[in-house]
Amino acid sequence: MDRLVFTSTTAMSEYRLDRQAMTHELANVSTVGFKKAFQVANRPVRVEGDGFDSRFLPRAFTSAKINLEEGPRMITGRSLDIAMNEFTVLGVQGEDGSLGWTRRGDLAVDAEGFLATGAGDPVLDVSGAPIQLPVDGVNYRFTEDGSLYVADPDAPENGDQLVAQLLIKDASVTDLGRREDGLLRPLGQPDNQTDFESGPGRISITPGALEGSNVSAVQALVKFIDHMRSFEMQTKVIKEMKDNDSSGAAMMRLS
Repeated sequence: MDRLVFTSTTAMSEYRLDRQAMTHELANVSTVGFKKAFQVANRPVRVEGDGFDSRFLPRAFTSAKINLEEGPRMITGRSLDIAMNEFTVLGVQGEDGSLGWTRRGDLAVDAEGFLATGAGDPVLDVSGAPIQLPVDGVNYRFTEDGSLYVADPDAPENGDQLVAQLLIKDASVTDLGRREDGLLRPLGQPDNQTDFESGPGRISITPGALEGSNVSAVQALVKFIDHMRSFEMQTKVIKEMKDNDSSGAAMMRLS
């Protein structure tokens, strides 16, 4: 009896990782360019010790690897909106000044002329420097290779002027994980090494579009309901064992 109760309580404790992952995903269903992590898996783990040779308990294992599967596309027609294609990621500057990577493409120019994502992270050019642009009286235009052009509508004879080249790389052969600030970083490297070698895949963006989160709200809610039912089942097992124990103790007292 104690083994069954112990197994149930252990399983309930391990559900916390599932709850954390599902809550985080549901909170970011509408976040531009958000990427879910690979799923939590429960595996049986053998209990070591005298008298426990045949006992296995569930243990939750997680993967820090981010799933870069593309989310739904939304055509906005806005000149500073971009959607990364395939496994392309965009280089930005984190709050601590370090290089980070993102799929968020809702870009805007702040009051000082710096190009930043909707989360406020400065966008970097191929040299690793923040991109600063003229603020007023110009039109912006991206091309698929990440080139950024500006044009003065009052001087059309000057044409489009190339002002920056986005720092974009292919992460098809690089495992990326999420940092505490929400940006992505390559896994298997020291924390201070956030750059990586671009892969062999095509590096491109789609101007005038945004990529939605690759989290399916329906699938996440179904999983959440299934998770709650499993949790309730474990609590019922513990309650039944408690009732059986109380009944057995009462019978012992009567005898």
